[in-house]
Amino acid sequence: MPLETALRTRAGRPGADRPARPHSPALTLLAALLGFFLITLDVSVVNVALPSMADSLGAGMTGLQWVVDAYTLALAALMLSTGAFADRIGATKAYGIGVALFTAASVACGLAPDLATLAGARVVQGVGAAIVLPASLALVRRAFPDAARRARAVAAWAAGGSAATAFGPVAGGALTTAWDWRGIFFINVPFGLLALALLVRAPVFERRRTPLDLPGQVSAAVALTALTFAVIERGTAGAVAAGVAVAAAAVFVRVERRQEHPLVPFGLFRNRTVAVMVATGAAVSVAFYGIVFVFSLFFQQVQGRSALAAGLLFLPMTGLIAVSNIVAGKLSGRYGPHLPMLIGQPLAVAGLLLLLLVDAQDSALTLALILMPLAVGSALTVPPLTAAILDAVPAERAGLAAGVLNSARQVAGALSVAGFGVLISGALGTDAFVTGLHASVLIAAVFMTATATATALLPRRGR
Repeated sequence: MPLETALRTRAGRPGADRPARPHSPALTLLAALLGFFLITLDVSVVNVALPSMADSLGAGMTGLQWVVDAYTLALAALMLSTGAFADRIGATKAYGIGVALFTAASVACGLAPDLATLAGARVVQGVGAAIVLPASLALVRRAFPDAARRARAVAAWAAGGSAATAFGPVAGGALTTAWDWRGIFFINVPFGLLALALLVRAPVFERRRTPLDLPGQVSAAVALTALTFAVIERGTAGAVAAGVAVAAAAVFVRVERRQEHPLVPFGLFRNRTVAVMVATGAAVSVAFYGIVFVFSLFFQQVQGRSALAAGLLFLPMTGLIAVSNIVAGKLSGRYGPHLPMLIGQPLAVAGLLLLLLVDAQDSALTLALILMPLAVGSALTVPPLTAAILDAVPAERAGLAAGVLNSARQVAGALSVAGFGVLISGALGTDAFVTGLHASVLIAAVFMTATATATALLPRRGR
């Protein structure tokens, strides 16, 4: 599902860059795919290891929420400007910096002696991931100038992200059970080093004087972090954080209205399709990432399953994502993006309503099956909504629109972990946890129902 994120980059425009040395398209693709796989893997691999982290570091629910959200927030906040950063220093150099930062931070995560160190290292991981995303697709685009070969290369690159989404919970469970939760971070190191080694055969990019909106970037990061802090921490500290979030958001709006090259041109949202698609992408992230977070804890803390068993329970759900993405692409190409979204969103809502039937005594087979409709509905929705938002804006704004969409999705995912964590954090006993789980599911269903209705009311566009 994260494919459209990297469309943010402007590197790789035809004729704009000339390689200064011979390069290998195949090795360049492998390098880009490895980096993309790793940073996508780290979105999902952590969830099933959370109970083990809690036992090892003495962390409560608040700490576990920060372990997840520290990475997601850094990725979301910086995603708006890292495409321009890659333009300024060259995509190959940016990719190397991002992978090196991500790999070093993975080592720091694995060695973390306490929760604060772990959360800080996760922030650095997110910074590296935000740099890698746009640069990785730029490498693929530059290495394959022929359109047909490039399409196949991009498909292979995207498959790496889908594979990581499916593989993440299982890998996290297996490493945590056989080794320790620290293993989910140490496993990144050899693959990160391999990706860096392969860069010697990647094309070299010329630098561009692409403008960076640093005031907008800083104010956006402060606003998002403060808002998440307010939701997670609550109390007096949460109230202060909420005030900081409001002030930072006001600064962000003021800065963006005055910038010649803003991170987020608010004029984009005057387009009804853009506004609805951004809202839909956010709703899908709330439903998918928030529910995976809650159920990772439910499987282990309520049902007493091992980390490996919990990871395997997610496999049917995540394994369907890649297949459903392909089906969605074919339906969108033949009938336009409207139809698969009209199928996918109601299916996701139905899947969420089914989760209201979940009970602590449910069997593994029942739980694995009941999670599948949500995954299929979400996967049918995301590729078409990406196509719809890109069709709705001028070509020169496609990368910008994709960046806004995916930042919104990442922020929504982070806030769902924060909010749903609050609903289950005070749960004393099985019944209370299940009540919190059901409340989380119901909130996600309400959001998805609203965006499904808004999508249905949009003018239908054929292909």
